[in-house]
Amino acid sequence: MFSWLGKQGGGRERGGGADVVQTVTGGLRDLYLRKLLPLEEHYRFHEFHSPALEEADFENKPMVLLVGQYSTGKTTFIRYLLEQDFPGMRIGPEPTTDSFIAVMYGETEGNVPGNALVVDPKKPFRKLSRFGNAFLNRFMCSQLPNEVLKSISIIDSPGILSGEKQRISRGYDFCQVLQWFAERVDRIILLFDAHKLDISDEFSEAIKSFRGQDDKIRVVLNKADQVDTQQLMRVYGALMWSLGKVIDTPEVLRVYIGSFWAHPLRNTDNRRLFEAEAQDLFKDIQSLPQKAAVRKLNDLIKRARLAKVHAYIISYLKKEMPSVFGKENKKKELINKLPEIYIQLQREYHISAGDFPEVKKMQEQLENCDFTKFHSLKPKLIETVDNMLANKIASLMNLIRQEESNMPTEMVHGGAFDGTMAGPFGHGYGEGAKEGADEEEWVVAKDKPAYDEIFYTLSPINGKISGISAKKEMVTSKLPNSVLGKIWKLADCDGDGMLDDEEFALAKHLIKIKLDGYELPGTLPSHLVPPSHRKPFQTAE
Repeated sequence: MFSWLGKQGGGRERGGGADVVQTVTGGLRDLYLRKLLPLEEHYRFHEFHSPALEEADFENKPMVLLVGQYSTGKTTFIRYLLEQDFPGMRIGPEPTTDSFIAVMYGETEGNVPGNALVVDPKKPFRKLSRFGNAFLNRFMCSQLPNEVLKSISIIDSPGILSGEKQRISRGYDFCQVLQWFAERVDRIILLFDAHKLDISDEFSEAIKSFRGQDDKIRVVLNKADQVDTQQLMRVYGALMWSLGKVIDTPEVLRVYIGSFWAHPLRNTDNRRLFEAEAQDLFKDIQSLPQKAAVRKLNDLIKRARLAKVHAYIISYLKKEMPSVFGKENKKKELINKLPEIYIQLQREYHISAGDFPEVKKMQEQLENCDFTKFHSLKPKLIETVDNMLANKIASLMNLIRQEESNMPTEMVHGGAFDGTMAGPFGHGYGEGAKEGADEEEWVVAKDKPAYDEIFYTLSPINGKISGISAKKEMVTSKLPNSVLGKIWKLADCDGDGMLDDEEFALAKHLIKIKLDGYELPGTLPSHLVPPSHRKPFQTAE
């Protein structure tokens, strides 16, 4: 998709008289292998945080992870996007999806079980083998030839349990698996049911496992057609209050409200709102392929920052250990003092507190480690990563932007996405400035008699009113002058600084469009041009 000239990941190299041309993906992979991986291995980063990245992690399509309590419509949402069933799909009011299902493109329909999936080097799931058979028996890949899946892959997760059900052991660390996926996906969608807003303990822990991935999270309030407008306002407020208790960010999460399935709406009062929200969500998902390279770059930067901090922590613990006696007591002391060590390292190396791993989790992991086997600080490894962040990454980012501007926009197509793009059922079709586009009669004509009455009270001279007279009427709309000025330019078709009866009617129609909550067009569409102005107007254009 993108090309990047580099010397094994940077600069320019002559090999046999030819430049080495790599994709951005290849460039990122090479930077990771040569610059960051040595630091991770030296300080055992993979044992504490995240397994080493493989080629498939750089090459894979954008992925969307769906998370929610049972019966919130996760599987139905996937079926709604694909507009077809997928192998292994089960839908019902009870907890039906008890497995992680990776829905991916394949030439033929079929399932690949988890144990086979994690040994496939072409799939980005090999490192999931560390979660054991209990997880792998509940992990599968569902492949099918679907246009949507040519651009993205979708991960369906088990319905999160509540009440007594959440005490039943899954046999694997559910939150750790979610964290693994969160680090690699492009979008995390949290689904809520309008009738099921309570956030169980397991759901709360699941959301907390997404710490550091807040920019990927979107929230969908599903089944919103099952409540009326007044109830929907209360439900939305309750949802935001519940989320505020578990997601520790100052920014408000984007919440999409709607009913995401191919069935008639039970309550149509908010149909227009649901359509607008669905369109916004579709645009967000459709943009993922175009932003995939930037997302991978961003994730690599976050990983590099964490790896540096980890190196400082491990090397500090090594430095503080005694050489002969009292090792075990010193180890306990250092683990208890870890919060203070964090503060000391922040000051010494000018690191943000947000770059440090969670204290409690780090303390638990350190309990089982032999500090004497840790390595001392090697400034050369740190300098290599700093150089990567300061120079290589920055130049690669500039090249990505340059290539994006020179190439056509890559978007998700097929399934439900095609149903919203064109035709009379596309979002906004026949509304606002687009109203009357398919009609032979001028759309303003139906309201023109009422506009004419106002026009003739403004004392037209030779069939036209001046700008001052028009302004007196137009300002009664209470729209700001910047908007009214744009309406004037659109309505004054012949540019003579005056309005005849048709131009005045057009101005009133545009004011009505704006007051109804629609945007004004940048240029006047042909179907809005007054009949008496059409020939000269079009000739002038």
